[in-house]
Amino acid sequence: MDHIRAAIDKARAERNANLGRPVSGTARSIGQDGNQVDATLSDDWQALSVFDVVPKQLRRHRIMTHQAGPLATPFDVMRTNLLHEMRKNNWRRVAITSPGMSCGKTTICLNLAFSLARQYDIRTMVVELDLRRPSIASRLQLEGVNFSRVLSGEDSAAHHMRRYGQNLAIAASQPTPNSAELLQGLAAAHQIDEIEARYQPDVMLFDMPPMLLVDDTMAFIDQVDAVLLVGAAESSTTQELGRCKQALESRTNLIGVVLNKCRYVDPAEQYGYGE
Repeated sequence: MDHIRAAIDKARAERNANLGRPVSGTARSIGQDGNQVDATLSDDWQALSVFDVVPKQLRRHRIMTHQAGPLATPFDVMRTNLLHEMRKNNWRRVAITSPGMSCGKTTICLNLAFSLARQYDIRTMVVELDLRRPSIASRLQLEGVNFSRVLSGEDSAAHHMRRYGQNLAIAASQPTPNSAELLQGLAAAHQIDEIEARYQPDVMLFDMPPMLLVDDTMAFIDQVDAVLLVGAAESSTTQELGRCKQALESRTNLIGVVLNKCRYVDPAEQYGYGE
């Protein structure tokens, strides 16, 4: 696998060199610059159309982190662990996927995003690449967005991204045919690089399709620094998680595995801190 990894690293270095940005490993560390960004970056970020959230709508979709509190605490802990690993390795791009359907990967992704948004010195961008069954636009009530048109080069990124507050941007998609071919194409990789170079997010979260149902995730996986794997208790089997883990570790970095939908939680983890 060494020659494959060398080819991937070479391709990424060439893309970064063409964009005039540092290669992975020398990129700006998360949060080190705080809010001190250049005027051009600020203008691009501020120019994004703004959306607001409806707390009742968020709760209906189990998104609990737009405000601090006991329900947000588990995701805040996950956020802290994620940021630690990303800072340590100078990573910026993290994909979130699952073995199969209904594991809650999109819910995890959005909860992490809103938790990160409460870190005022970190800019976070969510990119929805589950192009077969996208759901972020409906969950957040975003209108007029279809990020797949950006990936294909048909439209500009600014038209299909929305900003929440000062430091969270969401790129939501609509159902898209030939999604694996689109994600594997050089045009999509170039568009992601261009967006990162222009908007300079500290964290990019990519909501990917389930790994064992379609090949979309593995088609795009070389474009990210690490992957968070989400399994569902009593649904995802150890064999499924093992297959995903093996496939991911052969191509990228596995930052962690989250077991979602647990019915029973250790009482020691429910001690009510913050209540």
